[in-house]
Amino acid sequence: MLDEPTAGMGVEDIGRTVALVQKLRTGRTVVMVEHNMNVVSTLAGRVTVLQAGQALVEGGYHEIRHEKS
Repeated sequence: MLDEPTAGMGVEDIGRTVALVQKLRTGRTVVMVEHNMNVVSTLAGRVTVLQAGQALVEGGYHEIRHEKS
């Protein structure tokens, strides 16, 4: 479980962190809270968008990126 692992990082550190998560997730399920949509689009297999604790939409990143709720 990762809670905003790239928060406050510079661009050069974000890339290294994304690469590390990609390496470590093999054979594992990773649950991550992340607001950086570039990171989400790179790493996420499935996305759940929450608002006030309620799921607004769920699916693949490309499937939901233009979803309006």
